[in-house]
Amino acid sequence: MLDMVVVSSRGVALVAAAIAVVLVTPLWTLLVHLVWRPHAVARAFARQGIRGPAYRFFVGNNRETEAMRAATSGVTLDLSSHDFVPRVMPHYSAWMSLYGKVFLSWSGSTPALFVGNYDMVKRILSDRAGKYAKPDPGPSIMALFGMGLVFTEGEDWARHRRVVHPAFAMDKLKMMTAATAACAGEVIRAWEARVAASGAATVEVGQQFSELTADVISHTAFGTSYRQGKEVFLAQRELQFIAFASVNNVRVPGMQYVPTKANVRRWQLERKVRGTLMAVIGERLAAAKEERGYGTDLLGLMLEANAGDGGQRIMSMDEVIDECKTFFFAGHETTAHLLTWAMFLLGTHPEWQRRLREEVLRECGGADTPLHGDALNKLKLVTMVLYETLRLYGAVTMVARRAAADVDICGVKVPKGTMLLIPIAMLHRDEEVWGADAGEFDPLRFRDGVGRATAHPNALLAFSVGQRSCIGQDFAMLEAKATLALVLRRFAFEVAPEYVHAPADYLTLQPMHGLPVVLKLLDP
Repeated sequence: MLDMVVVSSRGVALVAAAIAVVLVTPLWTLLVHLVWRPHAVARAFARQGIRGPAYRFFVGNNRETEAMRAATSGVTLDLSSHDFVPRVMPHYSAWMSLYGKVFLSWSGSTPALFVGNYDMVKRILSDRAGKYAKPDPGPSIMALFGMGLVFTEGEDWARHRRVVHPAFAMDKLKMMTAATAACAGEVIRAWEARVAASGAATVEVGQQFSELTADVISHTAFGTSYRQGKEVFLAQRELQFIAFASVNNVRVPGMQYVPTKANVRRWQLERKVRGTLMAVIGERLAAAKEERGYGTDLLGLMLEANAGDGGQRIMSMDEVIDECKTFFFAGHETTAHLLTWAMFLLGTHPEWQRRLREEVLRECGGADTPLHGDALNKLKLVTMVLYETLRLYGAVTMVARRAAADVDICGVKVPKGTMLLIPIAMLHRDEEVWGADAGEFDPLRFRDGVGRATAHPNALLAFSVGQRSCIGQDFAMLEAKATLALVLRRFAFEVAPEYVHAPADYLTLQPMHGLPVVLKLLDP
C-alpha cells in the first residue's frame, strides 16, 4: 500500500514538473524575446558608439512615433520649402539630430538600425549574397503588392525577374508611347474644354493623374481600358489605406486570421482583385491555345516568357497574379505622384516651366504633332526636372531590409534579425553629399546625368540601386515625359492660391489636400 502511495506521489510530481515545463518554457522564451534580447542588442550597439531612443517593453518606440506624428500632422509648409521631413518623419528627424546619422530605434521588440550613411546604404543595396533580405511586410501590404518581384528573394526572385524582364525592354516600351499619349490626350482634351469656357480653370491634377496612370497601365499592361480596370484601381486604393493604417501597429502572431472588420474587408478586396486579374489572364491563355498569341502588352509579353521554350510554365498562376498586382499598383501610383509633384515644382518655378516648354516644342513639335519615343529621349531638361522631382518628392520616403545573418556594415557589427531602415527622403537632403543647396529645387545638378549629380555615385535612390533596382523605372520615366510634354505644349499653369503645401506619406508621398492648378490655354 505504501509503495502505491509513493508511486502515486512520484506520478503527481512528474505531472507537475511536466506542467511547469510547458508553462515556464514559453514564458521564458517570451521574456528572452521581449526583455533580455533587446537589452543585449542595445548594449552591443552602445559599445560601438551607436545609441538611440530607449526600448519600451513590447511596444518599442511605436507610441513615441505615433505621438510625434500626431503633433506634426497639422503643420503646413511654405510653397518655397521642400523640407517635409520634420512633418512626415518627425521621429527620425528628432532622433537623428540627437544621435547622428546612424542610430538604433525599436519597432516593437525588433531592433531597427537607422542607416543615414551613404556608404552603408550602398553596401546594403548592392548586396548579391542574400545578407540583406526584404522584411516580412505583413498581410495588409502583401495584399496590395502580392508576392512579386518587390518581395521575393533568392532563386524565386531570379525566376520572377527572368519572366518579367522582357516586358520592360526599351524597344517594347517605346512601342507603348502611342497608347500613353492617347490616354493622356483624353485628359488634355477634357482640360481644354474646361479652360475654353472661361479662359482659365482650376483643376485638381493629383486625382486626374492617378486616374490617367491607371488608364495607361490598364492599356499598356493588360490591354483593357481604365473602365475595365477600375475595379482593381479602386480596390487597391482601399487596400493602400488599410495597409497604411497598420504600419505602426505591433504585430501579434495570428491576428491576420481573426475576422476583424479590417481583415474581413481586406479579404473581400483581395478576392475582387484576384478575380478581375484572373479573368484577364484567362482570356489570354484561351487566345494562346487558339494560336492567337498572348498579346503584345506587358501582360502578354510576361505570359509568353512564362511559357518557356518547352511550354513548361516558369511561374504558377498565383505568382503571375502577384506580379500583375505589382504592375498595377506600382505602375500607376508612383508615376501619378511623380507627375503631380513635377506639376507643383513647375507651377512654382515659371522660368523652368518656360524652358521645358521651349524644349518640348523644339524636339516634339506643336500640339498636332504625334509623340514618339525617340523624340522623348531628346528631352534633356524634362529628364533633369523629373530627376530633381524624384530627389525632392520621391514616392517612397524609406525602404527597409533585414539582416539575414550577423553582418559587418562598414565596421558596424549588426546582429541577425535587425531591421535596416534606409531614409531615402533624408539622404536626398544630405548636404554633405548634395551640397549646401540640397534643400533647393535645382534640376541643373543632373546636367551630366543621374550618375554624376554628386561626387557619391548612385546618390539618387528613388528607384533604388543594385540588382534590386526598380524594373519599371524606364516605363515610369517614359510615361512621365510623354504626359508632361502634352501638358506643356497646350497649357501654361500655376499652383492655385487655395493649395495647402502639406506632403503626406500614405505608403507613397502625396499632397495631403490634393494639388489644385490653374490652367490657361496657350495660343495654337
